Amino acid sequence: MQEKPSKGTKPAESDGTQMTKVRKVSIDAERAGQRIDNFLRGELPGVPKGRLYRLLRRGEVRVNGGRVKAEHKLQEGDEVRIPPARIRAEGAPPAENLAARILDTIIYEDKRLLVVNKPSGIAVHGGSGVSHGVIELMRHARPELKDLSLVHRIDRETSGCLVMAKRRSALRELHERFREGKVEKNYMALVVGDWQFGDQLIDAPLYVQHRKNGERHVIVNHKGKSAQTRVRLSRSYGAYSLLQCTPITGRTHQIRVHLEHAEHPIAGDERYGDDDANKKARKLGLKRLFLHAQSIAFVDDSHNDLHFTAPLADDLERFLSNGVMKARRPRQGIR
Repeated sequence: MQEKPSKGTKPAESDGTQMTKVRKVSIDAERAGQRIDNFLRGELPGVPKGRLYRLLRRGEVRVNGGRVKAEHKLQEGDEVRIPPARIRAEGAPPAENLAARILDTIIYEDKRLLVVNKPSGIAVHGGSGVSHGVIELMRHARPELKDLSLVHRIDRETSGCLVMAKRRSALRELHERFREGKVEKNYMALVVGDWQFGDQLIDAPLYVQHRKNGERHVIVNHKGKSAQTRVRLSRSYGAYSLLQCTPITGRTHQIRVHLEHAEHPIAGDERYGDDDANKKARKLGLKRLFLHAQSIAFVDDSHNDLHFTAPLADDLERFLSNGVMKARRPRQGIR
C-alpha cells in the first residue's frame, strides 16, 4: 500500500485525539479484497463506526474518485481518498523490556504467520484501560511487520496459542477458516471437583450481559447465542480434574461459563469460579486462572496441515506437580 504525502496531522488535543489531513492511499495486493469500512477502521483509529458510515454515505470517502458503499471491496490499484477526521493519538510506546520479553514467547514463524504462547495476564490488544497488549508489544519489537494483525483472540487471563498474520492476505484466509469452522482449538482446564461425566458435549446458549462498570458478564440463557464445547477427562486428582476442552463455537468466555454451568468451575476463575475453592487453590499455590490454549490447527493456503502446540507455563506445571498433590493423592484418569 502506497500513501501519497499529506500535510500531516494537527498536534494531539487534551482528550488524546488529533485531527488528520486529507490523504490518498493506493491499494496494493495485500490490501486487495478488504471491505472499505474495515479498511477505514484501520486507517482512522478511534473514529466511531457510525461516523465512518456517515463519511461513506456523504461521499467524503472516495474510491477512484467515486462514491462507494460500506460493503464495497477494494481492488489492487484502487486509490482511496480519506477525508479529515479526529483520530486517537498514539500513546506512549511500551517499555523496551516488555517488548523484548514478548519475543521470547514466539513458538512458530514463517513469512505469513507468527504464533506465540501468550502469557496469562496480558491482553491480546490494548483498550479498556490496557495501554499495550500482545499485538502492540510485538509491533513495537518488530517494527518491520507493518501489517501484523490478530487472527483471533483469547481472554487476558488465559495463556497459550495465539496466532497473528503478517500479511493481509493470510489474515483474510484465516478469518475465512474460522467462519467455516475449519479451525480446531484445544484448551486444558483444571476444574474444581471430580469430573464424572466422561466425554461430553456441553450445548448451552450464552447471553452477554453488560455490568455497570462496562465489563461483560456471560450467562447461560435461552436468549443467548448457540454455543457448544466438547469436554473430555485427561486426568483426575479427586479434588480437581484436568479437562481437555474443544470449543465448537467461539463465544465470549465460552469454556469458563460452560464449565461453571456444569458445576465444575475452573480453578482460579475470579469471575465465574467458586470463591471458597479459589481461596483454597491460592493457598496451594495457584495464583491465576487455570485455562491454557494448548493447541490450534488449520489448513494453510497451500493445503498443508498446520498444528501448533504451546506448553503449559511453569506456574501451572508446578501446581499440577505440587499443589494438587497436597489436595489429594492423584489417581489415573482417561488418557
